[in-house]
Amino acid sequence: MDELDSALVRMLQEDGRRTNRDMAEELGIAPSTCLERIRSLRKSGVLTGFHAEADLAAIGRGLQAVIAVRVRPPTRAVIETFQTFLEGMPEVVSIFVLTGNDDFLVHVAVRDTDHLHAVVLEKLAKRPELADVRTSVVYGHMRKKVIGPA
Repeated sequence: MDELDSALVRMLQEDGRRTNRDMAEELGIAPSTCLERIRSLRKSGVLTGFHAEADLAAIGRGLQAVIAVRVRPPTRAVIETFQTFLEGMPEVVSIFVLTGNDDFLVHVAVRDTDHLHAVVLEKLAKRPELADVRTSVVYGHMRKKVIGPA
């Protein structure tokens, strides 16, 4: 990636709906060059997709929590099976598979504390491989929109 690629990635992270013409104009390049660079970034896997970000409270999921989970035995099969289970839960926003004391950090967004309680007791705690679960309510969540190259 060169400086032009980095600038295009930054611009698209800031606003994935920017037009090719607008970005080309800002960068002082031809629209065809801009389009070709973006295609190349997609083909190489630097750009993995475009999405709309929804306000969680506006869609009825105003309470967020992070749930630390440990499973036993900590085998590849158990980890993969549990991850697949988590991926199927509509409350799950993101999943982190970890080393250390916990095997997973699970970010959930739910309606309220009753819904959170049900997720923990009626979905997670019923899993036979679950060894430990700790839930922390999220007061605030900030995600950087623009992440540059290292």
